[in-house]
Amino acid sequence: MADKQLVYVDGSFFDKMDAKISVFDHGLLYGDGVFEGIRVYDGRVFKLKEHIDRIFNAAKAISLNIPLQKDEVTEIVLETCRKNGISDGYVRLVVTRGFGDLGLSPLKCPKPSIICIAATIALYPPEFYHTGLKVITSTVRRNKATIIDPQVKSLNYLNNILARIEADRLGAPEALMLTEDGLVAECTGDNVFIIVKGEIWTPPIHMGILDGITRSTVIELAVESGYTVKEKEFTAFNILTSDECFLTGTAAELIAVTELDGKVIGTGKAGAVTRHLLEVFQNYTKTNGEKIY
Repeated sequence: MADKQLVYVDGSFFDKMDAKISVFDHGLLYGDGVFEGIRVYDGRVFKLKEHIDRIFNAAKAISLNIPLQKDEVTEIVLETCRKNGISDGYVRLVVTRGFGDLGLSPLKCPKPSIICIAATIALYPPEFYHTGLKVITSTVRRNKATIIDPQVKSLNYLNNILARIEADRLGAPEALMLTEDGLVAECTGDNVFIIVKGEIWTPPIHMGILDGITRSTVIELAVESGYTVKEKEFTAFNILTSDECFLTGTAAELIAVTELDGKVIGTGKAGAVTRHLLEVFQNYTKTNGEKIY
């Protein structure tokens, strides 16, 4: 990465200390906007088309009109990587409602703001991919899709943040979030999978979870590898009694969970299926993605 980090804001690049939006931007005032977290592997932006499609879909869901075409936003992501010399890293793409007044109405915000940040990424320590994560169950329930649909990756992330605060307080790297009915939804930043008698289970999208791009990729790769994958409802009991449990996410990739609320899952280490799928996923990322250079 270049010594001087440059951030794209509304058509120009600024040093990260000079990259600013107005205090009247409704993204700041009300969490009114959408974002994407995107990975870069070996000079390729992974699943960029899918991320661009998802941010446009999320914007549409909240009546936020992105003032550029998809190919233009794609080029912004690629150029931000080039400006910062990124070959392996993480991109944060943000669209806010833009400058307005202190009222709630988006009608007072004539033009959205587009922000793109490209940087290196701090992953979980390598040993965690062998020992797995020790996760707690949060008392914070996941938002219902009938209230704020988690498929909209919005700037209002308080639901997840409150659960993460609980995990931090208990010294856990992640927190499991349940629905109001006590069914497994997702973690604060990752989708959840379990292996039960050779089958792979993951909660369905209608449960009120983010339609994760890493999640979808892992499902495809698992099926290609000969595994049976089922999208079905399950509880924390099923996690505790499963053979393996793992999480998927842009930053985490695919990582085992070996303990929930102090109770050991499976052998207490990353299982064979989890290790195999991580290897398959990492190999897949080496040859798939939009070339930056």
